Amino acid sequence: MKEYYPLIDLFAGAGGLGEGFSSFVTAKNQNPFKIALSIEKDPDACSTLLLRSFYKKFENGTIPEEYCQYLSGNLTREELFKLYPKESSKAAAEVKCIELGKTSYKETKSQINKCISGIKKWVLVGGPPCQAYSMVGRSRMKNTNPDFENDERHFLYLEYLKILADFTPPVFVMENVQGLLTAKHLGNRIVEKILSDLRNPHQSTNSPLKGFGYRLFSFCTAVQPKECEPENFLVQAEKFGIPQARHRLLILGIRNDIDITPSILRPTPAPTVKQVIGDLPRIRSALSKEVDSLIQWKSALASIRKENWYIKSNVNGFKQTVNRIDEALSIIGSEDLLLGEEVLKYSKKPKVYEEWYRSDSADIIINHTSRSHMRSDLLRYLFTSSYAAASKKSACLCDFPESLLPIHKNIQHGVNEVFFSDRFKVQLGDKPSATITSHIAKDGHYFIHYDPTQCRSLTVREAARIQTFPDSYKFEGTRTSQYRQVGNAVPPLLSYQIAEIIYDILHRIRL
Repeated sequence: MKEYYPLIDLFAGAGGLGEGFSSFVTAKNQNPFKIALSIEKDPDACSTLLLRSFYKKFENGTIPEEYCQYLSGNLTREELFKLYPKESSKAAAEVKCIELGKTSYKETKSQINKCISGIKKWVLVGGPPCQAYSMVGRSRMKNTNPDFENDERHFLYLEYLKILADFTPPVFVMENVQGLLTAKHLGNRIVEKILSDLRNPHQSTNSPLKGFGYRLFSFCTAVQPKECEPENFLVQAEKFGIPQARHRLLILGIRNDIDITPSILRPTPAPTVKQVIGDLPRIRSALSKEVDSLIQWKSALASIRKENWYIKSNVNGFKQTVNRIDEALSIIGSEDLLLGEEVLKYSKKPKVYEEWYRSDSADIIINHTSRSHMRSDLLRYLFTSSYAAASKKSACLCDFPESLLPIHKNIQHGVNEVFFSDRFKVQLGDKPSATITSHIAKDGHYFIHYDPTQCRSLTVREAARIQTFPDSYKFEGTRTSQYRQVGNAVPPLLSYQIAEIIYDILHRIRL
């Protein structure tokens, strides 16, 4: 008889943690984890979760043709769901748009009870919202929120804690940002308080289960629980095959009555950005704040040849960059790149993780349209991506020709490398990416494509590839919301590896 383990995902976001667990396959080719409940407050993320849950109700190779019609824009989601009421009903039961801390806890508790009643082996996962913990978030919020010390986002982990105390799962996984290690509240390190509460959840809740607790383990260091320091919980994703330098806290809790020592993640080399996204169709950016056309786009880029620094590149140190620009302009002039708003199909295979990215995807490429960029930014993108191709590093503002510098009052601070000197950052093709963050939703300058012939920031699909979401994973909502969902997620391929460790624990438990 097959043994399945329900997964309860709190603060689920777009579902990166859940995707890794639900995709995990044992040596006997079984999927032991089933997402029983995903709780998330953002309506767009819930729409993403709902569609993914619906999609996973079909076995590989049996995805209905109507789903592809939906991806092509020939069928609405409502029409799709009406055609498959059984699958859509099951998906709706798994995804709940609930704001923990605002919605009645009684309702949340009832939803969880429905999913795990009588089940002893299951897992609780989730990452409480992290804006108040991140280093960038703390800096921004202290300047705009005088009541920052009392911000409720410091305490949302208590919602996770209440569920932990009341339902006593045998194991749990909690994720949060690296900034939690240095964040303080009223002068005390927040991380110390959180770890103490996770070890003894009943002490900070009204749970009647006195004396109940957890041992906390690191996923990447074989340290005994009593010796585990906060820094031991930091996981550097690029060391485990994830193509970006993403550093996050991941805490594994095992109930005190379970005498099992878990395994740890196995180091795996990270692929490069080009290996991960290089097979996706090349597309161009649109011109913003003026009439866009392919001719206008090409003309805008070609105008860089009129720049004085370009003309005098033999004497000002820009010769190698200009050579790369000339190569790019030659290709641009001979090709007619699409915007990505059209229905795109694959013509190549991924260089890495082909089975992971493409095993269950349709032929249609989704979430792969480019932002629009101003003419001035197009020239900066062409320069800095060409500079990166020539020098193997992304240009800082001090490396830019003066005529390409933005007209900002603080731009000189960047030129002098005081702060934001890497305002225009190319994700180098031959290295793993920088961390894909939610900030990509607001600013593409930090996520410029390595290919000078495309002159654009990364698309949602490219960001999702770097985050290791399968290509079949469709993000719903506006493009800005899609970027935010991708940036906030746990990389599913990292979650898959974590699921293997959790499966081993649950499989060994005798309850």
